[in-house]
Amino acid sequence: MDIFQCSDEGRTPSHIEDAEIAIPEPKRYPYIGHIVSIDSEFPLGSMKALADQYGEIYRLRFPGRTLVVVSTQALVNETCNEKRFKKSINSALNNIREGVHDGLFTAELGEENWGIAHRILMPTFGPLSIQGMFDDMHDIASQLTLKWARQGPDTAIPVTDDFTRLTLDTLAVCSMGYRFNSFYSPELHPFVEAMGDFLTEAGAKPRRLPLPSMFFYNKDQKYEADIRVMRDTAREVLKTRQAGQNDRHDLLSAMMKRIDSKTGKKMTDESIMDNLITFLVAGHETTSGLLSFVFYELLKHPEAMRRAQKEVDEVCGRGAIKVEHMTRLPYISAVLRETLRLNATIPLFTVAAFEDTTLGGRYPVKAGEIILNLLASSHLDPKVFGADSNEFRPERMLDEPFERIAKEFPNCWKPFGNGMRACIGRPFAWQESLLVLAMLLQTFNFVLDPDYSLRFKQTLTIKPKDMHMRAILRQGLDPTSLQHRLAGQSILKGETPFTATSGSEQGNKIPLTVLYGSDSGTCESLSQRLATAAASHGFRITKIDCLDSANGALPTEQPVLIITASYEGQPPDNARNFVKWMEGLEKSSQPLNGVSYSAFGCGNREWTQTFHRIPKLLDTKLTALGAKQVAALGLSDVSTGRVVTDFETWADDVFWPAMATRYDSKPEPKNDTHGLKVTISATRVSTLRQKLLTKDCESKYMKKHLEIRLPEDMTYKPGDYLVVLPFNPRENVHRVLRRFRLPWDAQLDISADGPITFPTNASVAAHDILSSYVELSQPATKGNLLILAASAKDYETESTLTSLANQGFVDEISAKRISVLDLLERFPNIDPSFATFLSMMLPMRVRQYSISSSPMEISNHATVTYSILHEPSFSGQGLYQGVASSYLSSLSEGDTVQIAVHKAHTGFNLPTEPEITPIICVAAGTGIAPFRGFMQERAAIRVRNKQVKQFNPVTGRITALSELLARPFWLKLLPALELVDILVVAAIVGVSYRGDSVLERALQWPRSSLYSVSWLVLLPKLLKSYVVSV
Repeated sequence: MDIFQCSDEGRTPSHIEDAEIAIPEPKRYPYIGHIVSIDSEFPLGSMKALADQYGEIYRLRFPGRTLVVVSTQALVNETCNEKRFKKSINSALNNIREGVHDGLFTAELGEENWGIAHRILMPTFGPLSIQGMFDDMHDIASQLTLKWARQGPDTAIPVTDDFTRLTLDTLAVCSMGYRFNSFYSPELHPFVEAMGDFLTEAGAKPRRLPLPSMFFYNKDQKYEADIRVMRDTAREVLKTRQAGQNDRHDLLSAMMKRIDSKTGKKMTDESIMDNLITFLVAGHETTSGLLSFVFYELLKHPEAMRRAQKEVDEVCGRGAIKVEHMTRLPYISAVLRETLRLNATIPLFTVAAFEDTTLGGRYPVKAGEIILNLLASSHLDPKVFGADSNEFRPERMLDEPFERIAKEFPNCWKPFGNGMRACIGRPFAWQESLLVLAMLLQTFNFVLDPDYSLRFKQTLTIKPKDMHMRAILRQGLDPTSLQHRLAGQSILKGETPFTATSGSEQGNKIPLTVLYGSDSGTCESLSQRLATAAASHGFRITKIDCLDSANGALPTEQPVLIITASYEGQPPDNARNFVKWMEGLEKSSQPLNGVSYSAFGCGNREWTQTFHRIPKLLDTKLTALGAKQVAALGLSDVSTGRVVTDFETWADDVFWPAMATRYDSKPEPKNDTHGLKVTISATRVSTLRQKLLTKDCESKYMKKHLEIRLPEDMTYKPGDYLVVLPFNPRENVHRVLRRFRLPWDAQLDISADGPITFPTNASVAAHDILSSYVELSQPATKGNLLILAASAKDYETESTLTSLANQGFVDEISAKRISVLDLLERFPNIDPSFATFLSMMLPMRVRQYSISSSPMEISNHATVTYSILHEPSFSGQGLYQGVASSYLSSLSEGDTVQIAVHKAHTGFNLPTEPEITPIICVAAGTGIAPFRGFMQERAAIRVRNKQVKQFNPVTGRITALSELLARPFWLKLLPALELVDILVVAAIVGVSYRGDSVLERALQWPRSSLYSVSWLVLLPKLLKSYVVSV
């Protein structure tokens, strides 16, 4: 025990008396130091008060240890440098180690068990894995919601208690498949009681007076008993799983089965138990405190509450909350961030310097001395958050301003800790919090106890103390109708990553290596998805492996695709050696000459300083070292929840076209699905109105005009595309049901040995599967024909189908777009099972439509002008209905539709200097929809009293005449634009269309205009070759 001399307030400690600037201290006492300066019930309050008194830094002394407290963003940012400082296990965490040993939260730097557990568990906390936990999260959140609904509006809800039950049950069922069933018993499970008492005592022990242990005998005995209860429960859970045949893919399964990629070891039973308890201890306390603080802040700020409920109503409506809604709640996310800023549930974290150093260039600290980062003060730093830093204002934490603040003031927001020791469960907690808030705000209005003023309860975390509120059902709901609504949640847990498969005729396909760097499992999953599409593009995958497997040996005989992420600016664990090797190569010798590569990177925008660092570094280094880039670097922000869509869009629009150009690959005919197209960027929007643009007698392609109201955060530019996820025409769905003699309300239970795109582990309506999961009109493949032939009941049918799969395939199947459904109706003696039919169907894919409007007309509206394909089928079997056009045509005012915006290809955009650049627009068969948006944009600029040059649209199909029938639109724009001409080049019936004749007519405008100014020619892809030749 250290014996301290009495010290006047602010006096310099003896061991740094000669320092340039001494760290101030409060007055201390012999033997006990500063113990009396800290409130034993709420230590955080005392530390904040001392920070207000002493400023950015002060030192505390307790028996056997000292503590330096820093409280500004500048000093916290400095201590987050992991090259100078390491995580320090403070006294409270040391006490928790007695129960969980070297678990993820309490391990010392360099402990082997931490490294093994961290590497094994990182993939389980990846974005796709967390999305797969949504249904279990929804289940527990529904239990809480129904409890509050059934209690009635007059019940005073103990907020923190109920949120503790919620978060504990959610963690237990998601991580280990164990149900505490806290909402079904007035008494908590013994584990919960033991854990609460254990945490309280672990936090209190460092503040004990320096008295003999006999004075704390009863408390120590209870403390050890609580540890036994927790570990016995964890041991029981583990043994039950080991003895059973459970096939859950959760955290417990990962800990039991996975092997560490670095050491080749598995986690021991003791380590598994340590981390099971760690997840429950650390995870449930923090999230329950966050949710409690959120409701306090929203109830104290009615305008924020109204805005939050409005966002939930617009995004989720009155239906079930779904996983795709989670990325469409920017204001709710801002509320969570702002709440954590004001009241971080873990309001401090401790580090220690590797060697003697100074803080802020003037405050000396010793190696190993504990430095406490007081987030409760640094998060309120007025230099970062302004004069109103103590106020609850979620707008400052919306994505754009939050990103700007984080970039200007690094490490200003640290509720999840720092660096490689940051909270591994952050994505889990974030999705759970979003879901619970959305569900409760959708369901209830809330009233806070009018006499309540915020008080704090502190253990390992902080929570509001004795907070009560009432929950009143909204929108005429009652508990029964609410139960039905909650039962409509989506089923996602059956989705699993794809594995690479081979297409037909692999021998003549071009080899391709795919390398990934992935801790969370996302990039590995993306590499597997791309592999499924390789054969259809003329390539065969020879290797899918981590980047470290190519350390020192990138192939030169075949192209390489690299898919990797950044973690705090560092490479993933299975890419570290590869990156180190790359950084050590000398570019002067061009050591990678002969390597051809493409790269795609994932990152999280919330880590502003290091966003996409590793993929950008590799892209730059590869080129500098002599490698040749095939496709431009692709990047995605995983925080948007659209990483799969981003990747597939890049693959379809950039990677595969570049590969085809470089290697002259031979893609399989009529195969344009290119991997899974089910999880897309889906957004709830309202369809406002549709116009019929074509007179009945003019064309078999009826034209329609659809106007859509977009979400506030979805933007576009003229020339962009609207991506739509359609539904199959109702008649086609009924055709399948009739063919297989299924009732309209048939339910399916689907399972598979391998990865599939259908929901599993729950009953699903056959109508839903056939409507939205599969392409019923997709032309049959040769493989489909052979499968059908094998199920034929007679030789003649089998022979006919086999012949069609060979010599008759091109003319009779492909050319006529004969689908599997067409064949089933044509050949009644085919008898495949319904499972066989589903296995032949391709996933429903999205469709793209050129946006035909400008956001300058109505900022949050977009229009598409499209043709309805509804004509006799080439097969001779009834009418052929375009899937997407029929779907869009069926929409009525107020309907919702799943969409995303796809940016236009490079070059197909308006000029940035409209006052000096006239435009010629040439439409060749694709219609004038994008040019309608260009014209609207130029007219809007002109209306704002700005100069624009001429706009000269040229159309090149007879059907383009019908698109000009909407006279009010054109008549409105002509005066604003002072158009030179609208030239319609009508194709003569029976004569082939010639693009060069269109250009000849287009170039008849005055030569003086053409030569005196800079012209921008905007052309659809079909005419680019003509432009080059001219």
